[in-house]
Amino acid sequence: MACVTVERLDDLEAVSQRGAEAFVRIAGKAIAARGRFAVALAGGSTPRRTYELLARPPFAERIDWSRGHYFWGDERAVLPSHPDSNFRMANEAMLRPLGVPRARIHRMEAERDDLDKAATDHQAEIARVLGVPPDGDPPRLDLVLLGLGADAHCASLFPGTQALREKARWVAPNRVPAPTASRITLTPPILNRAACVIFLVAGADKASALAAVIEGPRDPDRFPAQLICLARGNVLWLVDRAAASKLTSGHDGARAEERTR
Repeated sequence: MACVTVERLDDLEAVSQRGAEAFVRIAGKAIAARGRFAVALAGGSTPRRTYELLARPPFAERIDWSRGHYFWGDERAVLPSHPDSNFRMANEAMLRPLGVPRARIHRMEAERDDLDKAATDHQAEIARVLGVPPDGDPPRLDLVLLGLGADAHCASLFPGTQALREKARWVAPNRVPAPTASRITLTPPILNRAACVIFLVAGADKASALAAVIEGPRDPDRFPAQLICLARGNVLWLVDRAAASKLTSGHDGARAEERTR
């Protein structure tokens, strides 16, 4: 049973600040316990400000960034230099300014012609880096950052798509609505093994999706973010007031809810 917390904040800047604070706190604890941390980064527009904050003082000075392993929740089928690349966004906003060694950056090679093979190879890379068998249970990431689409998708888990039903693979190709109809995504088996998942959600265009995911009836085929249900761990929703405008419950402050999905 996951501990789910919804924090309603004023605006995107406040969401980003709180996200940066949580990031370095979680990473710092993992480094203290095991000498390293593993994170899956989110793409999209909302996380960029969090990454920019992490790349400069005071956050840049609070942990040893070379102790991290940096993965992604999903990637579009574009070159890593393409403006739509999730890797490019996070690399430019955070990883490069922080001087993270290349060996610690593990991007999805979604530009390859064979996305099924690319997904299999990326699963093997995750297994190698984190020291688990590639065909066994998924490893436990310390942190997963996710956004929320206006259609309630997260990572590249879009409504009605095949990857929603994945039970074995940790990484899978997925055909999604245009634009960029081909993607690679982490799947529910590995996402739900994480120690902590943080959703960063901002904007009135996300309000209906957020209300459906948090307060609506269970229907993950329509609202894929409902699939994020950690067996043991924490789910933290950091949402601005515009995104939270259709929530009927208070959800203010650090109020934890025990929920089963």
